[in-house]
Amino acid sequence: MIRISTIFIAICMVLVAASLGLVLYAVAGITGTESAIVALTALTFLILYNAVSMRLRDRSDVGGQIADLSRGTADLARQVAEFGRRLAAIEGRIASANSTNSDRVQSVVGEINELGGLVRQLATTVSAHEDLLAGNAPAPVPVARLEPQPPLDLMAPFEERPAAPPPVPAPPPRPAAPPVIQSQTGNPVQTANGRNQTQLLATLRNAIDENRIDIFLQPMVTLPQRKVRFYEAVTRLRDERDQLVAAEEFISIAEASGLIGRIDNMVMLRCVQVLRRLMVRNKDVGVFCNVAASTLGNSTTFAQYLDFLEANRALAPSLVLEFKQSTFRNLGPAETENLAALAQRGFRFSIDHVTDLRIEPRELADRGVRFIKVPATLLLDPMQASASDIHPSDLSDLLGRFGIDLIAERIEGERAVIDLLDYDVRFGQGFLFAPPRPLRPDGASATGGASPNQAQDIQGSNGSASPSQGATSGATSAAPPAQRVTGNAALARRI
Repeated sequence: MIRISTIFIAICMVLVAASLGLVLYAVAGITGTESAIVALTALTFLILYNAVSMRLRDRSDVGGQIADLSRGTADLARQVAEFGRRLAAIEGRIASANSTNSDRVQSVVGEINELGGLVRQLATTVSAHEDLLAGNAPAPVPVARLEPQPPLDLMAPFEERPAAPPPVPAPPPRPAAPPVIQSQTGNPVQTANGRNQTQLLATLRNAIDENRIDIFLQPMVTLPQRKVRFYEAVTRLRDERDQLVAAEEFISIAEASGLIGRIDNMVMLRCVQVLRRLMVRNKDVGVFCNVAASTLGNSTTFAQYLDFLEANRALAPSLVLEFKQSTFRNLGPAETENLAALAQRGFRFSIDHVTDLRIEPRELADRGVRFIKVPATLLLDPMQASASDIHPSDLSDLLGRFGIDLIAERIEGERAVIDLLDYDVRFGQGFLFAPPRPLRPDGASATGGASPNQAQDIQGSNGSASPSQGATSGATSAAPPAQRVTGNAALARRI
């Protein structure tokens, strides 16, 4: 499309040429034809001049555009070169990593091959020995195999040896073989206290019915000040002889038999009673109470649990509900919904039994987790630096960004405390500071048949904990076993 400026210039040139012809015709007295020729000649020169000037101007514009394009091309070439350099560096790193991995794989394959060779040699040796025994001494072989088994039933061999005649050693072991096999396959596995699973289940039922589920308190201290900040409620069971049974022995049986919900309700009742006593002297103290995964997933049990927590909602800032790491990793729809119901009521969560450092702090913080308890040995293990996505020394800072505090548990030596301070760990728990200790006899739970040394008070609400002096911020009190559950009698009758 012709520009307006070009049309204007053309009109001006025509007017200038016509004016020149008229002036020559009127003033100079030239004829009309000659004046017209002069006017056309002047118009031609003006047109040529305008065309040449426009061509020169366009050429200068094209030159500027070419220069800009050259500069852009040079810039693009530099960027391509930089990208090529970075790509070459990445390829070099990948190649070095592949070479390192291949070396490791080769070393592992070599070790596997050596192990396979040793296994083949062992199989050859065992086969040769079996052939030798089968060819030279066929009769004594069953006797030699039966003799190591009687330690599972020691009374029978000692009773039979004096009566058995010396010339016939083989017959006595044969009658003893069936009881040994039966004891290995039929009887339940015995616990550390000599009880089998059936006896422990009966003891557990009696303890629940007779209200012999007690809690011990173990302090969590600040580092490096070692001032008591929280307590963990550790469950203990008292049998008919008032002997204490640790939670590790009966929790699995309680979960399998469906009794864990009643135990959690009883423990929660004790924790609330203890926490009310502790907060009389120190408002900043808190109690960690363990909750089983089956309790979280059982709608009936959790409904009672939630009703009781709703009635004690004022204690939510100081009552921390603790779950295993495996529980959080295997949450179903029902468990997720119940967990959200607890979080909506202001209760905070803690994670223990941590087996690895593959932790997603953002997801945990969104679900209400505010504490994570990691064993000190796991934090200080040099193998974790390569096995996890983050170095253990940076874990506390990462969790802190999402409002989660790291607690180092199972601390048993001063050397571990010094190393953990370099990791910026704020809280510690373990036998170095104080073991789990029972409440005093007038506390929220009696110690039952515990010895006087076991029934020492857990003292000091703000004092520092030591191995010889456990800490309970404010002593709690309770009635005798038959009168311990007060104030929440309805819930106690339900559980």
